[in-house]
Amino acid sequence: MKALVFHKINDVSVETVDDPKIEDARDAIIRVTSTAICGSDLHILDGFVPQMKDMVLGHEFMGIVEEVGPAVKNLKKGDRVVVPFPIACGQCFFCNHQWPTQCENSNSNYGPDGGFLTEKGAALFGYTDLYGGYQGGQAEYVRVPFADYGPRVVPDNLTDEQVLFLTDIFPTGWAAADWGNIKGGESVVIFGAGPVGIMAAKSAWIRGASRVINVDPQQYRLDMAKKSANSETIRWEDEEQVVQLVRDMTEGRGADVCIDAVGMEADRSILDKAKAVINLEKGTPKVLETCLRAVRRGGIVSVVGVYGSNYDNFPIFRWFDKGVTLKGTQAPVQIYIDHLLQLVQEGKVVLDDIITHTLPLSQAAHGYDIFKKKEDNCVKVVLKP
Repeated sequence: MKALVFHKINDVSVETVDDPKIEDARDAIIRVTSTAICGSDLHILDGFVPQMKDMVLGHEFMGIVEEVGPAVKNLKKGDRVVVPFPIACGQCFFCNHQWPTQCENSNSNYGPDGGFLTEKGAALFGYTDLYGGYQGGQAEYVRVPFADYGPRVVPDNLTDEQVLFLTDIFPTGWAAADWGNIKGGESVVIFGAGPVGIMAAKSAWIRGASRVINVDPQQYRLDMAKKSANSETIRWEDEEQVVQLVRDMTEGRGADVCIDAVGMEADRSILDKAKAVINLEKGTPKVLETCLRAVRRGGIVSVVGVYGSNYDNFPIFRWFDKGVTLKGTQAPVQIYIDHLLQLVQEGKVVLDDIITHTLPLSQAAHGYDIFKKKEDNCVKVVLKP
């Protein structure tokens, strides 16, 4: 089959690889009909999350069931499904406590410690050997473990584009709003106006926020947030400017909820990059640090941007002094997906209006290039095998 393969930092290409096969009774083989490039894929491409050998990338995909293992009774050949990006067994302690992203059984590198290179949480599709080494979905076919727990059958009257983002970015945006405890009337500032930041904005409105503001250095992304999610926008120039604007917009207190939808790959100065090298850090925590300043005392900072490193001089004093609640991890998609699919079916949310580029799988490397370089006003790339 054809697949997008990561070889080394900044080196991906579409090539022929072995077809996947059933390896366990709970497996399914999916013929991919739509897949997408995610900001998290860039973490591997850029070397922020290390991967030492070839791997098929991609954790946002959907398609048609081609084959199922003998233990899979809820799916059959021909079913059209969306597949959550975390791989989870559905039976362990954490799955039973609604934390499939902490599954004890899907990742051979699992452990309680959450170390930099060891003892990670649940496996993720196409997201390095640290997270299980499973081949991803930017391919013509993919093996889906624990297929009796993760995939959801989708109605024929919904297009791929309408439901594809139930795999990751909509549940991740929903998690950000959920962890922000948005119940009605809150002011919400979202750092990032990429796909996850926009989905967080849509989620905040659905949950009753009174004010939703996206912050981003790229004007075309802010324009998309305004168009797609009806957000107010702030163009990031520097930390002081953003913090002051947020306070000016919230009677001097700061936002009730700040969402970090950027993570460690925020734009950095040369000095920031030099500091990271000296301190053996990956990326920068400056967006999270800005969230702690922009949120009100007693507020909530919800983190769905990825962090994969220690950081020197993190301002823990500000978290303590302000009484801020801080929560984040990978989104527990399996817990949210049924409710979110219902929202799509009922027309209460539109997901496909952020797609700017639809390309054949053969052009996946080009899709990565324009997405990474923020060229051609690229917000979201969908690939068609």
